[in-house]
Order: sequence, then C-alpha cells, then structure tokens
Amino acid sequence: MGINLTWIAALVAAGGAGLLVLGVVRLYRLRIVAGCGHCTIGAALAAVGVAGVGAAANLHSYDRLTHERPVMEIRFVENQPRQYTALVYHEGSADVQRFDISGDEWQLDARILKWTGPAIISGLDSYYRLERLSGRYRDVDSERSLNRSVYDLSEGVGIDLWRVAREHQRWMPWLDSVYGNAAYLPMSDEARFQVTVTQAGLVARPLNANAQTAVERWR
Repeated sequence: MGINLTWIAALVAAGGAGLLVLGVVRLYRLRIVAGCGHCTIGAALAAVGVAGVGAAANLHSYDRLTHERPVMEIRFVENQPRQYTALVYHEGSADVQRFDISGDEWQLDARILKWTGPAIISGLDSYYRLERLSGRYRDVDSERSLNRSVYDLSEGVGIDLWRVAREHQRWMPWLDSVYGNAAYLPMSDEARFQVTVTQAGLVARPLNANAQTAVERWR
C-alpha cells in the first residue's frame, strides 16, 4: 500500500509540475489569464504531490497490521544485579541486536495508527512502528536515582505522520486514532520473551521456564 501511495503522489507531483511549466510558457507568450490559471493549479498539485510522497515515505517506516503477528523475541543475560544484556531477534531478520539494559524490568514502546471502516475497506489496515526499548526499576526511588537505559528503535523518514495525525486529526476523518502503546515485563537471567502486536497494541509473553518464573514472582 505504501508503494502505491508513493507512485500516486509522485504522479500528482509530476502532473502539477507539468501544468506549472505550461503556465510559465503561456505567461511568456502573454497569455496572462490562462498562464496564471495553469501556474496556480500546477503549483497546488505539485505541493500536494510532494506532501504525499513525504507522507508515503513516512508510512514505510510503519509495518502493516492486519491481525496479531509476532514482532520480536528478546533474551536476557544477567551480567550483574540489575544489569543485563538484551539480545533482540526481529521477526523476519537474521540479525541480532544487543543492548545493555539497567533495571528490574524491560519495556518496549510502539506507535499505532488506526483507520476508520471506509479506510480499512479500501486497504488501509492499522500500522505500527516500534519506538524504544528501555529498562525500568521496580521502585520509584531507584527509578529517580539510578542509571537508566533507553534505545531508539525507529527509523522515521519523510513527513512525521504521527505528529500530523495528532495535531490535525479533525481534518483526517478516515483516521480513527493515533496512540502510543507499551509492554513491560521483568528481566531474569536466560529469560526469553515473545512480543506480538494486535489491533489493541503490544502483547509480551514468556517463552521459557525462566521467563515464566520471573513473571509469576513479579505478579
């Protein structure tokens, strides 16, 4: 869907540029009324097309969400108390990311874009983008005084759809809601978790006995 939107926006921008050039030529030939009209329409179409390309480029940084789907697996190795190495295995990728996480718990943040019924029927399912991986301390005093760790997972490009949607949602009736969502669970040595995403947001589940035990104690 993102690729189709990019091509459509590019065609609109190209058509606007063509009209703008035609308008300049007619102005040069002293056809003032026709030239001004073509320049105005061409400039407007070109601006809309360029904005559309930027929006489509930003949408590429989101993943399409049609049902619950796995996002990542994460494994923790304890280095010392409250100090872990997180090994992140993204779905569909053979690469492993390593992060040093401080705290008692880990937290994953995401952004969700949800559309209304007519937009969904036309093919615009909800989209999500992972934002941050961070550590949390169980008690507030530690959270205030000890070192915290946070890592950026997003690769936002083009026009920031999140900001536009939040600031101008009333002008985008096809957009149902935009919101941040987070999941967090305790860390433990050799604990493995799976993160999935649904229309309601992120869901984290233990994958092995170490993770299950940590969750049961955490509750």
